[in-house]
Parts: sequence; structure tokens; C-alpha cells
Amino acid sequence: MPSEPRVNSLSLPPGFNLVTLREVGDAFAHAKQHAVELGAGTLVYVGRFDLAEFAVVLEPDEPLRTARRAFYAGLAAMGDTLAAHAPPEKAIQFTWPGSVQIDGGLVGGAQLGWPSTQEDEPPPWLVFGGMVRTVSMAEGDPGLRPLSAALEDEGFDDTGAGRLVESFARHLMVQVDGWREHGFKAVARDYLTRLVPEHGVSRSIDDNGDLLVRHVGKPDIERHKLIPTLLAQPAWLDPATGGPR
Repeated sequence: MPSEPRVNSLSLPPGFNLVTLREVGDAFAHAKQHAVELGAGTLVYVGRFDLAEFAVVLEPDEPLRTARRAFYAGLAAMGDTLAAHAPPEKAIQFTWPGSVQIDGGLVGGAQLGWPSTQEDEPPPWLVFGGMVRTVSMAEGDPGLRPLSAALEDEGFDDTGAGRLVESFARHLMVQVDGWREHGFKAVARDYLTRLVPEHGVSRSIDDNGDLLVRHVGKPDIERHKLIPTLLAQPAWLDPATGGPR
């Protein structure tokens, strides 16, 4: 059973249940471990000063093979959340599959977990986990760390972790509703428009979540496989600190 009680410290849309962990908690690991008991719509939140760290339990009604595309819906919601709170002309972009950048500096990312299930069967649960650095704990001038970013340094005034997570939940509902009404193409569009631009290519997402890259003037299609990437240690996550690199 969950190690922490459900609380109501965040204002979430209807259909969400909140579990808050102490600062030493791991939202993604906790949500995966207790997904069956927690159920769909549970949002696990870690109350940290420097990070917005959260995970959401989903119960898709389609086969695992295609259900993993929920990863892109969660990222699109993260992008929309940051854009809604960003100063004017801030570039909110993704590096495939799950790294999130602000003006080229890494600010966070996302990951996805699932149980052992046949590819052609709906999984009992998926867990989408996200993390955004709100305050840099590193010493020195932020300009000396051009490859990393924090919301405070990027001018996101008064955008605390709790407010970000509340906003994420609302944007995730928008993405899920769009998927149901218009198909996955609506989610794919929102995700792909935030991928770091690459000259001379067009990109799309296959039914199984792989990224397909087509180069202008070339017949071959590059396939970037999603499953092994999700199973590996996320490129954006520093295992030593438990936060974005």
C-alpha cells in the first residue's frame, strides 16, 4: 500500500487523486510500485524546493504496443505547461524522446513505465513520470552552465513546483481529450512541433511510438526505436542527484 496518505494540497482537475511524498521520495518509482492499488488518475507528487517531480498512473484501453504513445501526450502537456508560464519568446523544446529544454538549456524530462504485458493486450497500467528543475542548486553564475537551465534563472517568476503540477494535470486532460476526439495525430503534432529543429528532415511517430525521420531527397527512413530508449536510463536524468543533469 502507499507509504503516504492522500492529501489535498494541490488543486487538481476532477478525476485526479493526489498522493504527496516527502522530499526524499521518488514519484516515478512509487507510482510504479503501487500502480494497481492507486488506480488511474493518481498523481504522485514529491514536495521538493528545487524540482517539480510528479508521476501519473494511467489505465489505457488499447494494446500496450500503441498505448506507450501516452509518453508523447505527457510530454506535450509538459511543453504546454511550461509555455503557459514562460516569459515571452522563450523556446520550449524537446530532444527525442524525453528531454525538455528552455532556450537550449536542459530543464527536465520524462519517462514511462509499464508492467510485463503482451504487446497486443491492454496493460493494467502505465506510469508517466516528469521532472522540471525550478531552482538551480549549483553554485556560481548560471551563465557558466549553458547546458542546464532552471525556471527561476529563465524568468519564470512565482512558478513553484505545486503550481506547475496543477497546470500539468489540466494540460494532460486536454491532450487526452484531443487524442480521444481526433486520434493520436493531434498529440503527435503538439509533440513534434517542439522537437529541436533539424534542417532538411520531416518527422512522424509510428503506431508503436517509434520516431520516423525522412531526409529530403532520400528514400530511406530512419527509425528511432522507443522501447529500448525508455527501458534505458533517461539521458536527461542524473542518477547521482536524482534530478536533471
